[in-house]
Amino acid sequence: MRTIKAARSGLWVALGVALLAAVAPVRAEDGVVRVGIITDMSGQYADGNGTGSVIAAQMAAEEIGGSVAGRKIEIISADHQNKPDVAVGIVRNWIDNKNVDVIAEGVNSAVALAIQNVTRERKKLFLISGSGSSDLTGKQCSPTSVQWTYDTYASSNATAKAVVARGGTPWFFLTADYAFGQALERDASKAVTTAGGKVLGAVRHPFDTADFSSFLLQAQASGAKILGLANAGSDFRNAVALQVTLTDVPALGLAHAHDLLFTDSFYWDRTPETRVFSEEFFKRHGAMPTAYQAGVNSALRHYFKAVAATNSVDSETVIAQMRKTPVNDFFAQGGVVREDGRMVHDMYLMRIKKPEESKSKWDLYEYLTTVKGDDAFRPLAEGGCPYVK
Repeated sequence: MRTIKAARSGLWVALGVALLAAVAPVRAEDGVVRVGIITDMSGQYADGNGTGSVIAAQMAAEEIGGSVAGRKIEIISADHQNKPDVAVGIVRNWIDNKNVDVIAEGVNSAVALAIQNVTRERKKLFLISGSGSSDLTGKQCSPTSVQWTYDTYASSNATAKAVVARGGTPWFFLTADYAFGQALERDASKAVTTAGGKVLGAVRHPFDTADFSSFLLQAQASGAKILGLANAGSDFRNAVALQVTLTDVPALGLAHAHDLLFTDSFYWDRTPETRVFSEEFFKRHGAMPTAYQAGVNSALRHYFKAVAATNSVDSETVIAQMRKTPVNDFFAQGGVVREDGRMVHDMYLMRIKKPEESKSKWDLYEYLTTVKGDDAFRPLAEGGCPYVK
């Protein structure tokens, strides 16, 4: 009798497993590599990211012939509305029900940190381009994420040191009160004091603020010589930076923004290679690419090369190959994907041109100098990433 019951029990277990397999999302190979671009399509980051990031991803797929390792490449996209809960719902659905292999873009640091929790849990690749918080490769890092374009440490480090070296101190910060702004203020403050400067204080403003007059009065009352703008998007435009987006400058105007110093990872007119990519992008989008949009393309190029080399879409296999392979393309030369998820590459100190220096709508920056990647980005040992051995 025990044998019959045991047999029946085993049968029920087997049937249960079969039923679960029937209703669970199909995880088997289906001959498609699916890329999910999650970005801001309708908010303050839409111009610098948005549909341009989707176009950059489509270009990366086309550049490799539309397929890789015998699998067709499919690009899907969604608007996270700058809401972490919305982003998390989209990404979970993509992974669990649509067999998405890699998530990319993720502008807005609060959103990216929330997405990274999901991709870490589901062991899926997350190629971060638009989000800058250095916490993404610090204490909240993930073994399956790569922060590609920039971060708050690199953006603030080179700029703050250059300004202090020119006698620019003391500082006061006007900071967007969310993950990106807080991280940018923290990293910039450290860079200022390390370079021998002083920080007198900071005031934090709500996300997407329209009227900065009261905050600017507090900055003026501090007696600081340098106002550090730890914000981006329309907040940056309204406040006039430590972080500048190409599409913000025409909206603000060179008459107001000229001579602003900042550090960036990409400028469309810097080299012949950046111009080739950017001119093709312009044909499709009607604007030159931002660093974030260029970063989406570069990150996916590197991802597709790793898929081709390994003939696999398994996240651990692919990211191991991405770490082994230097990044050499229009975006970076000799770039390295570190164990903490930071893609280390050169950064560039830029100056916004005066109106009389600009020859066209997108002729906005003057390249000043290169900051080597190892000097720009936070040392591996200082980030606190728990996955670093």
